[in-house]
Amino acid sequence: MTSAQVDNQHGVTDAAGSAPEEGYQRGLGNRQIQMIAIGGAIGTGLFLGAGKAISKAGPSIILAYAIVGLVIFFIMRALGELLMYRPVSGSFSEYAREFLGPFMGFVTGWTYWLFWVVTGITEVTAAATYVHYWNDGIPQWLSALVFTIALFGINLISVKLFGELEFWFSMVKVTAIVGMILIGLGVIILGFSDAGDTASFTLLWSEGGFFPKGIGGTLMTLQIVMFAFLAVELVGVTAGEATDPKKVLPKAINTVPWRIGLFYIGSLIIILSVVPWSIFEPGVSPFVAAFAKIGLPAGAGIVNFVVLTAALSSCNSGMYSTGRMLRDLSLNGQGPKVFTYLSKNGLPTRGTAVSVAMMMVGVWINYQWPGEAFNYVVSFATISGMWAWIVILLSQLRYRAKAKRGLLPQSEFKAPGAPYTSIFALAFIAMVIVMMGIDPDTRISLYAAPIWAAIMGIGYLVIKRRDPNVFAARGPVDTTKKD
Repeated sequence: MTSAQVDNQHGVTDAAGSAPEEGYQRGLGNRQIQMIAIGGAIGTGLFLGAGKAISKAGPSIILAYAIVGLVIFFIMRALGELLMYRPVSGSFSEYAREFLGPFMGFVTGWTYWLFWVVTGITEVTAAATYVHYWNDGIPQWLSALVFTIALFGINLISVKLFGELEFWFSMVKVTAIVGMILIGLGVIILGFSDAGDTASFTLLWSEGGFFPKGIGGTLMTLQIVMFAFLAVELVGVTAGEATDPKKVLPKAINTVPWRIGLFYIGSLIIILSVVPWSIFEPGVSPFVAAFAKIGLPAGAGIVNFVVLTAALSSCNSGMYSTGRMLRDLSLNGQGPKVFTYLSKNGLPTRGTAVSVAMMMVGVWINYQWPGEAFNYVVSFATISGMWAWIVILLSQLRYRAKAKRGLLPQSEFKAPGAPYTSIFALAFIAMVIVMMGIDPDTRISLYAAPIWAAIMGIGYLVIKRRDPNVFAARGPVDTTKKD
C-alpha cells in the first residue's frame, strides 16, 4: 500500500484542501437512495404531529403544508446544486466549511450531530411506547434497549444493509399512506362505512370555513409543519456512499414535489374530507382518528405499526448520519482523531458507537425524569434541524457567486429560480423562527440556541488555540478528481 493510500484510508486531507471520501464503500444504489429520500419526508411529524396542527388551523393546514413543501423543494434543489458540484459525505457541513468559513463548518457538523442524537433519543423512546398498544406489560426501557441494540448492530454490518432496512421501512410507510388514501376515496365516493353518510370534500370548507382559526392560526402552525419535514436533507449525507451520486441524487431530489403532494397534501385532503377537522386533538394521530370514525377496528393497529416503523426508521437514520458527521469533523481536526477510524467494511463504527451511547443515556434520562426538563432538550431538535437548511442555502448562494465569477465550475444540476428562490426560503425560515418566539410552546427552543452557540464558540476557541492550522483557510477544491 502506498503512502497516499494510507493517507486516504485514514482520511488525511489532500493537497487541494478537500476532505476525501476514500474508505467509504459506495453501497447505496438508486432503489435505496430513492426510498431514503422518500422516507426522509415521512415520519412521526405527519402520522402524529399533524393532529396538533389540524386542531390549531383546521383545513387550512393543507395550505401550510403546500407552502412549506415548496420551500423544502427550494432547499433540496439548493442542496442538489452543491452535491453535483462536489458529492461528499460531510455534505452541508463540508460546504459550510468551504463557503462560509471553518467556524460555520465546525458549528454545522456538531449541531447536526446533536440534532440526530436528540432525535434518536425521542424516536427510540416513542417506538418503545408504541409497543404498549399490543402489550403494555413490556417495560418501556426494555423495548428501547432492544430497538437500539438491533439498529446499532445493523449499522455495524454494512452500509448496504442500512440502505436495505431503510428501503423496507420507507416501503411500509408509503404503502400505508397509499392504502389510507384509497380507502378514504372509497368512503367519500362510494359512501361505505360508518363515515360514508357524512364524508365529503365539502368538509374542507363547510365546518367554519377553510380558515376556521383565521390566517393567524395557520401561521402559528408553520413551525409544526417545518418539524414534520426535518430529515429530508439526509439524502445529502448519503452522497459519499451512493454508487453513482451524479445520477442517483438528482432523481431523488426531483421527486420531492410529488412526494409532498401525495403523502402530505393528498393524505390530509382525504382525511379532512372523511372526518370533520374539529374532532382531531393534539397528541392523537389523525389517521387513527379517521379509521376509528370509518369503523375499521384493524385500522388503529395498522397505523400504530406504521408509526412504530417511522420512529425506528428515524432512529436508524440518526445512527447512520451521526457516525459520518463525527468522522467528517475529525478528518478536519475539529473532533477527536479516534473518529477517523473506519472498519474493514468502510464504516465509521467508533463515531456511531459513541452516538448510540448518547442515545442510550437519553433513554435512561427519559425513563427517570419524563417531565418538562426532557421536553426542553427535545425542543432543540427543531431549531438545530433548521440550522442545516439555513447553511445549505447560504452555502449555495456563496457557491453560485463564485461560479458566476469563474472561480469554480458550474454545477450540472442548477436550482431553478436561484438565487431568488434561495433568498425566499431563507426569509421564510426567518419568519418561522419569529413565530416560534411568539408561541410559548416552542419558545424554549430559542432559549436553548444561544446556550449551544456559546458551547460551540468556546469549543472553537479551545481547538484553535491548541492548533491554529485546524481552522486555516481552505484551498480550492479539485472537482475533477474521480473516486
